[in-house]
Amino acid sequence: MQDTEQFSWFKVPEDIKQLLILAAENWENTSSSEKYINQALAKTRNNTDVLIAAYRYFYYKQNYPMALQIAEKVVEEVNKNENLPSNWEELKSVLMKRKEEANIRLYLNAYAASGLVLAKLGETDKAKEICIKVKEVDDKNDFGAGILFDILTHPPEEDE
Repeated sequence: MQDTEQFSWFKVPEDIKQLLILAAENWENTSSSEKYINQALAKTRNNTDVLIAAYRYFYYKQNYPMALQIAEKVVEEVNKNENLPSNWEELKSVLMKRKEEANIRLYLNAYAASGLVLAKLGETDKAKEICIKVKEVDDKNDFGAGILFDILTHPPEEDE
């Protein structure tokens, strides 16, 4: 068992930290590491720290359907916890006013991440829609949606 005190900032129970450490230590063995990630997810349900760790795991393992599912779960959790409106115009107003708050930044990061994963999955129209919405709120391009949108809409270079 690894000492989990080095991750004292990570606000999850010790047994969950241990599962995440085991997933990292077994990175080369996908079936083992994924088993640990899934156990951590099952034990915590909707802890955003664990969801973010799982998103990163699945993204870097190129398991894009699972990465998308986790990113959408983070959006759903923040949406529920912050009681965000479902109508885009109302939501946009709330996001613009509160975009410096940690939970709203998490929401925007996860929403933009879902756009990135959708692009990886070939769902470029859906990815562009998300990029457009995030760009409407993100005047500093903190969440990368503007860059992704430019990549998705840039015409391919013609060979000379």
